[in-house]
Amino acid sequence: MEDHDTGVGAPEVGVSRASPPSGPASPSTGRQQGRPVQPWSGDGQAGDAQHQKGKPRKRRKRRRGRKVFARDDNHAITAPSTPAASPTPASQSPVASPVPLPSTPQARPEQGGYRPPMQELPVFAALDLGTNNCRLLVAVPTRHGQFRVIDAFSRIVRLGEGLTANGRLGQPAMDRAVEALKICGDKLRNRKIRKARLIATEACRTAANGVEFLDRVEREAGLKLEIIDRQTEARLAVSGCGSLVERDTQGVVLFDIGGGSSEIALIDLTGHRSPRLANHIVSWTSLPVGVVSLAERFGGRTVTREIFAAMVEDVAVRLRAFDGRDRLSHVLSSPKFHLLGTSGTVTTLAGVHLDLERYDRRRVDGLWMDRDSVDRMVEKLVGWDFQQRVANPCIGADRADLVLAGCAILEAIRAVWPSERLRVADRGLREGILSELMADDGVWRNNGRARA
Repeated sequence: MEDHDTGVGAPEVGVSRASPPSGPASPSTGRQQGRPVQPWSGDGQAGDAQHQKGKPRKRRKRRRGRKVFARDDNHAITAPSTPAASPTPASQSPVASPVPLPSTPQARPEQGGYRPPMQELPVFAALDLGTNNCRLLVAVPTRHGQFRVIDAFSRIVRLGEGLTANGRLGQPAMDRAVEALKICGDKLRNRKIRKARLIATEACRTAANGVEFLDRVEREAGLKLEIIDRQTEARLAVSGCGSLVERDTQGVVLFDIGGGSSEIALIDLTGHRSPRLANHIVSWTSLPVGVVSLAERFGGRTVTREIFAAMVEDVAVRLRAFDGRDRLSHVLSSPKFHLLGTSGTVTTLAGVHLDLERYDRRRVDGLWMDRDSVDRMVEKLVGWDFQQRVANPCIGADRADLVLAGCAILEAIRAVWPSERLRVADRGLREGILSELMADDGVWRNNGRARA
């Protein structure tokens, strides 16, 4: 079951709909082959490149060379936050790799039109094992605040299947996840990774056998994953979407509808805005309900209007218990307030709205939808039966029994924070992890150039 996350073919993240990028990102070269499977937690080390000092004329040549490099960065991803990341508590920090990783080759200084081969740039990776999906993103830094995706993997594994009823991860679900993680492990071991963060979220947080499962992952896939708490998950989602919040925005409610939980962050931008969007979170909550858990409780294949209303009310009750829900009341009526959704639910709605014959991340990520458009799409999906949902190319069999549960969560959120506009983000935790890793490593500190 492959997800419709495109990864390597993804365009520049954060570009407005008025200026879509074009063309796929360049693949990486210089893979290592035949490396044995060993436990890997992803904090490799590599030496800094030695940048030579040249005469003024040579500096001018290098400057022209950077312009050539910048034009090709239309395929790069804009990292959501550029300053060095704030220290992460020890319990949440990536663990140093028990296997020494080979050093990154030193980059030659740019001269004329020279562009450093991608294998000379430090490589970073982010893996997110959620309740529904297993996703990997591998990237190299480019211009200041940007990175280029060089490899990606995404698969629907439904790790949390049956968790609501049993409180434990089921054997078939764990088997699916391990097989996907083996692929991720191979991808990581075949590259010279400087740093990575490999996380697990709600399913492993709540399952009685979550830690036991991660021990199995380490043995069989050679990957050491960390279970992050809900606050960290909310912060990473915000970090991953920072470049979609425009400069004149006054307030945002960012939500990430997951498989087993839904993170919501209230962001107040009425004061002085720092480059790091996560610094402006004034309130947040993590609802212990997602598309998988809600669909398992109410049913996902046959959803009548009465069942849909009951799902909405179930989420609404949880939101009414959220004490910080009114922290943006002073900007709710402003045209500079909007919702920002990052999840399969909102990307699916956007794909149906655009009537896409095949899901296209370049058209979905960053898309604005007005209130009436969202209303129409939710109404359309509620009116479809299961086979109609399966037949839609942006839903398909993998999501047909989950999409209405996601719409119910979305409707409950919209009722609490009504907005004329919703921005769609096909990005999230992995992009947030990458931006924080790169900023913390200082790869953008050398006058805006990616530092090898």
